[in-house]
Amino acid sequence: MQHWARRLEQEIDGVMRIFGGVQQLREIYKDNRNLFEVQENEPQKLVEKVAGDIESLLDRKVQALKRLADAAENFQKAHRWQDNIKEEDIIYYDAKADAELDDPEGEDVERGSKTSTLRLDFMEDPNFKNKVNYSYTAVQIPTDIYKGSTVILNELNWTEALENVFIENRRQDPTLLWQVFGSATGVTRYYPATPWRAPKKIDLYDVRRRPWYIQGASSPKDMVIIVDVSGSVSGLTLKLMKTSVCEMLDTLSDDDYVNVASFNEKAQPVSCFTHLVQANVRNKKVFKEAVQGMVAKGTTGYKAGFEYAFDQLQNSNITRANCNKMIMMFTDGGEDRVQDVFEKYNWPNRTVRVFTFSVGQHNYDVTPLQWMACTNKGYYFEIPSIGAIRINTQEYLDVLGRPMVLAGKEAKQVQWTNVYEDALGLGLVVTGTLPVFNLTQDGPGEKKNQLILGVMGIDVALNDIKRLTPNYTLGANGYVFAIDLNGYVLLHPNLKPQTTNFREPVTLDFLDAELEDENKEEIRRSMIDGNKGHKQIRTLVKSLDERYIDEVIRNYTWVPIRSTNYSLGLVLPPYSTFYLQANLSDQILQVKYFEFLLPSSFESEGHVFIAPREYCKDLNVSDNNTEFLKNFIELMEKVTPDSKQCNNFLLHNLILDTGITQQLVERVWRDQDLNTYSLLAVFAATDGGITRVFPNKAAEDWTENPEPFNASFYRRSLDNHGYVFKPPHQDSLLRPLELENDTVGVLVSTAVELSLGRRTLRPAVVGVKLDLEAWAEKFKVLASNRTHQDQPQKCGPSSHCEMDCEVNNEDLLCVLIDDGGFLVLSNQNHQWDQVGRFFSEVDANLMLALYNNSFYTRKESYDYQAACAPQPPGNLGAAPRGVFVPTIADFLNLAWWTSAAAWSLFQQLLYGLIYHSWFQADPAEAEGSPETRESSCVMKQTQYYFGSVNASYNAIIDCGNCSRLFHAQRLTNTNLLFVVAEKPLCSQCEAGRLLQKETHSDGPEQCELVQRPRYRRGPHICFDYNATVSRGSGSADVHDPAPAGERPPACFPPRCRKIPQTVAAEPPSRRRWASWFPCSCCSSWACRPGHSLKSTPLLPLAASERPPCNTHTHTHPIPPPWPPTLSLTLPFPSSHSPQTSAWATPSLKNLGPSPQSLCLGAGEPQRRVSWCLALKIYLTPELSKCPQTPDLSPWAGTRRPQVLVPNQASTNQPAWKLPLNRQPCLCWVPLT
Repeated sequence: MQHWARRLEQEIDGVMRIFGGVQQLREIYKDNRNLFEVQENEPQKLVEKVAGDIESLLDRKVQALKRLADAAENFQKAHRWQDNIKEEDIIYYDAKADAELDDPEGEDVERGSKTSTLRLDFMEDPNFKNKVNYSYTAVQIPTDIYKGSTVILNELNWTEALENVFIENRRQDPTLLWQVFGSATGVTRYYPATPWRAPKKIDLYDVRRRPWYIQGASSPKDMVIIVDVSGSVSGLTLKLMKTSVCEMLDTLSDDDYVNVASFNEKAQPVSCFTHLVQANVRNKKVFKEAVQGMVAKGTTGYKAGFEYAFDQLQNSNITRANCNKMIMMFTDGGEDRVQDVFEKYNWPNRTVRVFTFSVGQHNYDVTPLQWMACTNKGYYFEIPSIGAIRINTQEYLDVLGRPMVLAGKEAKQVQWTNVYEDALGLGLVVTGTLPVFNLTQDGPGEKKNQLILGVMGIDVALNDIKRLTPNYTLGANGYVFAIDLNGYVLLHPNLKPQTTNFREPVTLDFLDAELEDENKEEIRRSMIDGNKGHKQIRTLVKSLDERYIDEVIRNYTWVPIRSTNYSLGLVLPPYSTFYLQANLSDQILQVKYFEFLLPSSFESEGHVFIAPREYCKDLNVSDNNTEFLKNFIELMEKVTPDSKQCNNFLLHNLILDTGITQQLVERVWRDQDLNTYSLLAVFAATDGGITRVFPNKAAEDWTENPEPFNASFYRRSLDNHGYVFKPPHQDSLLRPLELENDTVGVLVSTAVELSLGRRTLRPAVVGVKLDLEAWAEKFKVLASNRTHQDQPQKCGPSSHCEMDCEVNNEDLLCVLIDDGGFLVLSNQNHQWDQVGRFFSEVDANLMLALYNNSFYTRKESYDYQAACAPQPPGNLGAAPRGVFVPTIADFLNLAWWTSAAAWSLFQQLLYGLIYHSWFQADPAEAEGSPETRESSCVMKQTQYYFGSVNASYNAIIDCGNCSRLFHAQRLTNTNLLFVVAEKPLCSQCEAGRLLQKETHSDGPEQCELVQRPRYRRGPHICFDYNATVSRGSGSADVHDPAPAGERPPACFPPRCRKIPQTVAAEPPSRRRWASWFPCSCCSSWACRPGHSLKSTPLLPLAASERPPCNTHTHTHPIPPPWPPTLSLTLPFPSSHSPQTSAWATPSLKNLGPSPQSLCLGAGEPQRRVSWCLALKIYLTPELSKCPQTPDLSPWAGTRRPQVLVPNQASTNQPAWKLPLNRQPCLCWVPLT
């Protein structure tokens, strides 16, 4: 066998020496030494320069951000609130108007019917990959927000002034991309204007749920979500809770930590996570799947739930955000206030905020839930239906924004986000964010509001950052990468998400982008810590086609990017320390070499493929290389290689390599007969971007990438010494190769190493393409005992001669397998069409033996960027579970359409489109058609590479009565393993098959990974419950300037605002009561005298979220149109006497444990539905304070309000007019 191996080695080496032309190409380079210079890549200087360029790029965006944020704060401060503003008073471009007008079903008549929307002309802009208008901004308003409300109109009014600042920013920096202001009201104003990209289904975009907004609006969070799963929580309420938890998880970013637990009598985590874990995409997926398995049973035990949550937050032995701490409790109600738990764990410092959520429509007393939130710096919410989930699960961010506002300038720091997909089609971007604060004050000498107006953002496309990195001087295997504090890559050649979810950032860890090892862990940690460094390591790399693993040497150099949380790294192979730079000053020589690019020369000089690079600005790019070459030639006839609009380095190197490879044809290839050695083609590829294939007809079957840097054979040849065989790729699911017309070949390539003085580099790769069928025959001859003159002689088991691979092919299996385990050649004719397949698919028994005997080593990894076709769902039938189905009589009853049931059904239908999982039907024997849209998934990859055995090796495969002898030996100077084995005699030798193909996977076990989390660092600054600013290990307290006695409890959102005298003097009929947003929290606190909650930012609710009025629904604004006169009724529990004066004119301080509310009705007999407003209204003769018992004297001469007991409301409601000579004291409170 060793003799056969030597013959194979000699034959391969001889062919490559004659046709490869390695030595001849070296001589050609030396002969043309005057045409190029050897330049050096100095890693430290190079990476520092690139880091500086990126810093300068981002710094220009930071300056623009600061100008925008300062202008926004000043514009809002100077803005005068208008209660009587009308929609037709505001002229702006509604980005969604065009899409809505084009709606074939015409579902949104209301939006398209207004005339306040501008009609703009747009022009295509390649920088934005979109049509834009540079003269205007565009406005996007979420689907579930009424854009005609007073709040939104005021927001549009004052933000209009930002348009000039946007335009001025672009004048100063024309490279700016999207400039965006995301308002806390949900309004998005961005520049330049472009139509909104309407989704196929309902538009769910809300700027407040975008990763960049969340990161800019609050500091990192440690959150524990506890869910009541007692027996009373069932059916619709349980579904609401599950959906609410999932939506809550979507408000968290990778800087946050979270755990989710369910409780009844006992508390337990819903998943395998026993402590807080990072809120990354994979962990949140585990939570969401686990939450769906929650089952209601037992009794409610708040104490168990809260004790579990506090224990989680007090665990200091784990990695966590260590900033804002909070508990989110979802329940259907209960009586226990668990004061003892709060006294034990949270009082008096109240370092943990508590947010409570009353879920479902029920009659429980919510006062204990309100009390829990109010006494623990939290906030109370009600989620009666699915329509209230999205808004109420994100409102807590307003509370977390207060410490930032109180910190003032300390919090005005630009943050750069993770990579994410731009919603307007720009591709992958990062965004610089800066919070915008409300600088208004409640009155002269009073304290400022505690409001975040929104977040300002400026996008930077990853492609713009990539342009600052060296493109082609680093060689095919050199690259630049960047990571953030989480270890996620910002730049990396392997950052290639196949699908993107615009709601989630693109989070690929550096150790997942490459093959993980200890050296890379150290490099990653040093980069996260902001250090500089350099290290040469031996590591494993995956081939471009992901079929092979190579062990290589790489030099890593890294530096931090100042003023950002990013760190930049440079990776260089030793052979890429130097590179060639052409110096073609001789124009005659330029023209001579350029002629070899003309198709007219291909017949004699071979076909030329040129790499599709950005040689010139005006060069039209095409995926078809023939067309691209034509465009290139046409452009070169108009400009010279020295033109300023062209990349002179790329053009000169391309033309130089064209001439050098032509000389290789002239010296070596043209005079050789390829058929003599059974060759289909010879080729050469260069760093300069030339791939020359000879003869010309061979180009018709050339399937390699015309960009050498993206060709697997090219990159592998540079990393490996000797000859690299690459069989044609075959998938096990595809049909075998068709050996027709002698077009199927095996590539054999090797790098050309050039030594110029003490400088060594590899500027090119040369090779041949073997005729598969002819070389299979030659392989049998070379692995036989005869010479070319001898006749084959068959030897049997009893003969004295030795058996060989030619005449004994019925008894012996002889194969050549490459270093990835793929079949290259075989002496079995029936296996020729299986060349290129993983050898386990050809002979599983033998491949397993090779693996077990260390000829191969296995490497498993995960691809987190894969795209998978959706799994066919189970057959569905019946109706969706948990949805009320009305009868025909209901539909025919007019009153039914004004009932709570009708609104509930409407919400379920609408939001069922949003929350697809809401409609889960029971399995049934019915056919369904799954969607064909691909989704992001995890794929498990398995590659094999040569193990530690280098010498010849014999072994026996023992399987009972059947044994099988095999011999294996590596071929010197190649990536081939020569194997000779007896054919299997019985089926008992069939063993487990090794798998190499990519398979769908859930990824590594997350429960195990969180026990050893990867190193990361959170943001350097933190604004938590007491506005503490933390940098590194130190901290500085920023004290709240407002005395505690003058501030509302923490649970009450900062929405109180001075009522302007002009507004207070207006008649009620002109006040846009419907634009007020309700606070669903403490009833024990009233606004300070002369103030109301009518302020910005306010969040009006859509019509789909407004149920009819009753004493147990969520608080909602009255819908338009507004009647001339507002009517008030007082719904009370029947246990209270309606004749009691205190109840007839209730104040906020004597309501007792069950707070009541007023209900604003339309006042028109034909309108039978009253819409609930959680409003307390009473009058004070002066601004000093709101009295405990309101003075009734202002009502003289007017009709006293009629007190109505619940279920006795009539359509003849009396008018209760507000007098104009008194200051109203207004406040929102929860409706019970």
